[in-house]
Amino acid sequence: MAGSFVANLFGRSPVRPLQKHFREAAACARELVPFIEAVLKGDWAEVEASRSRIVAKEQSADDLKKDVRLNLPDNLWMPVARADLLDLLMVQDRVANTAKDVSGIVIGRRMSFPAEVGDALMKLVRRCVDAVDQAERSVNELDELFETGFRGAEVELVEEMIDQLDAIEDDTDQLQAEVRAALFAREKELPPVDVVFMYQAIEWIGEVGDYAQRVGSRLQRMLAR
Repeated sequence: MAGSFVANLFGRSPVRPLQKHFREAAACARELVPFIEAVLKGDWAEVEASRSRIVAKEQSADDLKKDVRLNLPDNLWMPVARADLLDLLMVQDRVANTAKDVSGIVIGRRMSFPAEVGDALMKLVRRCVDAVDQAERSVNELDELFETGFRGAEVELVEEMIDQLDAIEDDTDQLQAEVRAALFAREKELPPVDVVFMYQAIEWIGEVGDYAQRVGSRLQRMLAR
């Protein structure tokens, strides 16, 4: 069968290390939920603990990224170009990096978001994590795509998953606008410098969802080849 031929040609799967990397990157992003919850409660001991977990997961993802770069095969028989897989790796890594950036700016400024912003902010964080979860599910299909040579029903399944990811990312755009509006309604009562950094944190939270969507875009580009 074609699938077994491809598997034999590669030996070990060239995409499983990519999948392992994104599992760690996604775990890093998921930690934003308890992190922001603790921020909103003003529980700075838990904020610090959550920040430590984010940093550790981001470092683990970074170590895995280096391993993938060194060991990804450069094989003319691969159904996609090595450059495309490396591009996917870089976008996956931005998910973890951006989650770390969010935690860094929030804890560095000891941000205290207005109570009126809290609910909208948590909805945004959770929906961005939904995007990351959906991106991870899509990446987890890569080994099956390699087995089938990027043909057949598996391609249709992944295309549907990417469509769902795009819809989730659209939601994050709307939620990000709602958080900004809630902050705008209170910003005159807050120190201007604090407000600037709050908007930056909100922007970066939204970028976690954006990068998850870009993971789907890179997969879609592979499907189109």
